[in-house]
Amino acid sequence: MTLLLLIVLVLGDLPGSLCTVSTVGDLSVLEGQSVTVPCHYNPQYISHVKYWCQGRMREFCTSLARTDEPESAPNWKGRVTIADDPTQHVFTVSMRELTEEDSGWYRCGVELGGMWVSDSTASLYISVIQGMSVVSSLLSADEGSSVTVQCLYSKNLRSSEKRWCRSGNWNSCMVTDSEGTFSSRNVFIHDDRNSMLTVTIQQLEMRDSGWYWCGAGQQKVAVHVSVTPQTTALSTVSPLQNLKTTVRDPSVMNSDDPHRRPVWESPLVVCGVVLLVLTVFLALWKLRQLCKEKQKHRGTNEMNDDLTMCPWREGDYKNASVIFLNAPAQAQML
Repeated sequence: MTLLLLIVLVLGDLPGSLCTVSTVGDLSVLEGQSVTVPCHYNPQYISHVKYWCQGRMREFCTSLARTDEPESAPNWKGRVTIADDPTQHVFTVSMRELTEEDSGWYRCGVELGGMWVSDSTASLYISVIQGMSVVSSLLSADEGSSVTVQCLYSKNLRSSEKRWCRSGNWNSCMVTDSEGTFSSRNVFIHDDRNSMLTVTIQQLEMRDSGWYWCGAGQQKVAVHVSVTPQTTALSTVSPLQNLKTTVRDPSVMNSDDPHRRPVWESPLVVCGVVLLVLTVFLALWKLRQLCKEKQKHRGTNEMNDDLTMCPWREGDYKNASVIFLNAPAQAQML
């Protein structure tokens, strides 16, 4: 009988069982929380029964849940569930409200149903511990945005005071009130009184970067928050494009262009008007001088006969001079 049992054990450990089951490594879970374990199997065993058991050795493993028996073991009171996903060739096991007494070895297995071929299983150790953990210990967010920290604690810490502190500065600690909340200008803390402490920091500033810790009772866990500076949008316009928009071609300017210079401000127009005024002024001055010379050589009786040749009198000359001297100013008023 002893020899037969030895043969069964040896054959069961041989890879000739063909069905390979794999799962994750050892796990640590806070008391009062849940854990979900994936168990993978070969495609040819889709129709086989899958199960979850507790025990170090496969042959002495106490069944807790089976795919052909929806109800879990009586002593677990529905805290264990199993579900098979044939399309992904994986079945998952979930255990809720874990206690320290639930710590131990567990196995996920596929039932092969042969006398000389034992079931294929994979084992892992689950530790149920007291204390705290954090969903993510390294967080990053942009300046001006917000970040949320999720701290988990075990069952024995549900009634304990919860705190959020900046590492190295006890005076910075923020403590929840009797309702499990805390609120300030940019920090909001909420305790669900079951297993999670949630801390939200809003309107982040660069000085908010650093190490923090959330605590419950004598337990605490560290968290690092990194704030990245806001990036300013850079102009995509090249220097040549800026130059094109600054230096304008006079040939394409229209009347609505605010950069267009008035015609009378053109240097060529101003110079032309000035030269014209000077020319006219000199011509009048020369004509007046000629008239004076003739009047000296002729008598006053002949003066009236010369009006056709010298029509400009003293007053007329002065008035004409004033008109032509004011011509540039009048041109600018156009």
